[in-house]
Amino acid sequence: MKIVGLSGSIVGSKTRTAMNYLSKEIAEKYPEVEFTLIDLADYHLQFSDGRNFLEYDGDTGYVTKTIMEADAIIFGTPIFQASIPATLKNIFDLLPVNAFRDKVAGMLVTAGSPKHYLVAEQQLKPILAYMKAQIVQSYVFIEEKDFHQKEIVNDDIFFRIERLVEDTILLTKTYTALREERDAKYDF
Repeated sequence: MKIVGLSGSIVGSKTRTAMNYLSKEIAEKYPEVEFTLIDLADYHLQFSDGRNFLEYDGDTGYVTKTIMEADAIIFGTPIFQASIPATLKNIFDLLPVNAFRDKVAGMLVTAGSPKHYLVAEQQLKPILAYMKAQIVQSYVFIEEKDFHQKEIVNDDIFFRIERLVEDTILLTKTYTALREERDAKYDF
């Protein structure tokens, strides 16, 4: 099973801090999972220009191909100006419409205001659904008050991240088994 964690911003530290904890959780409890953490701050991505994702090279080609090869993706995103960052939107634009068909998508959101939970509900979930993802319904929402000196200080956040990882892996196994059962009905 291949899971990609995508830290969807090139600025700030809170989302990356939370994604690092998620990465540690997967490594410790699910060593059989091939996990790749992609922090967009570490890559130089081109803006989408309508080409097929396979036509991009360099960092853009690596990021898009890694996402497309994954069985599940956990999107980590901060909320800026009551919206997802442009860097994350660019990832969606670089990929085909059906990019997440037969893939599970989870969400981890960091925000400065409790009201920003609506961004995940009204912006991120519809994009993932449009791109055909099987969405983990419970996501992790982390507020400014849950961090101190670049560390998570709220134990409940750790439990929610554990649950997100568990749910993502369980859904991925379930959908993989169902897809294999469906495909086994055909002789070719």
